[in-house]
Amino acid sequence: MGIFDFLSGEFIDVIHWTDDTRDTMVWRFERHGHEIKYGAKLTVREGQAAVFVHEGQLADVFTPGLYMLETNNMPIMTTLQHWDHGFKSPFKSEIYFVNTTRFTDLKWGTKNPIMLRDPEFGPTRIRAFGTYTIRVTDPARFMQEIVGTDGEFTMDEISFQIRNIIVQEFSRVIAGSGIPVLDMAANTADLGKLIAAEVSKTLEGYGLTMPEFYIENISLPPAVEAALDKRTSMGLAGDLGRFTQYSAAEAMTSAASNPSGGGGMGAGLGMGMGMAMANQMSQAGPWGAAHAPSPAASPAPPPPPVEHVWHIAENGATKGPFSKAALGRMAAAGEITRDTHVWTAGQDGWLKAEDVQELAQLFTVLPPPPPGA
Repeated sequence: MGIFDFLSGEFIDVIHWTDDTRDTMVWRFERHGHEIKYGAKLTVREGQAAVFVHEGQLADVFTPGLYMLETNNMPIMTTLQHWDHGFKSPFKSEIYFVNTTRFTDLKWGTKNPIMLRDPEFGPTRIRAFGTYTIRVTDPARFMQEIVGTDGEFTMDEISFQIRNIIVQEFSRVIAGSGIPVLDMAANTADLGKLIAAEVSKTLEGYGLTMPEFYIENISLPPAVEAALDKRTSMGLAGDLGRFTQYSAAEAMTSAASNPSGGGGMGAGLGMGMGMAMANQMSQAGPWGAAHAPSPAASPAPPPPPVEHVWHIAENGATKGPFSKAALGRMAAAGEITRDTHVWTAGQDGWLKAEDVQELAQLFTVLPPPPPGA
């Protein structure tokens, strides 16, 4: 074997990369001394890009295709090497393959609750989580800004930074959207597109883009969720009488499931509630025709009206609840005015006291003239 044949066999003729992982973004073609044979074949598959780095400078970028590494296919490299004619010896360059396909099913979530003002609940906190996708759109910029000289760069190395950007933009967009928390579930698709567009503006400087962003869940603090569940239960129960029946049934179930908590008292209480429930249901339930009271029996009086209780907003904080009588005393003492914001269950947002018909009279009642006046 001659010396020329030995040198020809020392360097491979085909340069390519097949990725068998799911998270490798950049892989450096390893060659002893980084010596590439002039005229070698470079194969760049779909979903890849090949970046040449020569003597520390980013040179040519190759898109999918088959290339012969010659002067006509490497214009930047030719300029850097001052190749005015055919060059037959090996040249030293580093070749990085960049994965340009989408990296999917990447997780994000809010590590801490996000504070916002809700039209219905006032100041509240929410948490959220979901998935997103990332794609390299500018291999050269991605190499310059993120990868550097890393021989094998994975998605895990940048995912933490991307999650920080997502949470920042998510907090800003959600807080400024003005969408009530209860309506966010119906707007997750539009919110996702808006957040992806805002995040992509920052990722553009890294040579990346975010094609998709999904919000899987938005949750409230446990105490607020418990209050919502009770409000929903009251809505399902209907009027006060039905809600009383619902509460009695809940208490009976709880007492029956814990007979040891109060000895025979729990069982007796459950039995008594069950009898009371049976009596009420026999008068109003589907068996009313068989157990209806006699025509001479007088109907039961309606339940007394439920008195409203009010909350007041003062210096960014909520106080209350207060009865109407208590608000009357506060109005007389000057502790609240017509411009004080108040809220009660069923009211659509905060209103000034003078705009609530039930409370406006508290500021118009004047005492009669004193005796002898």
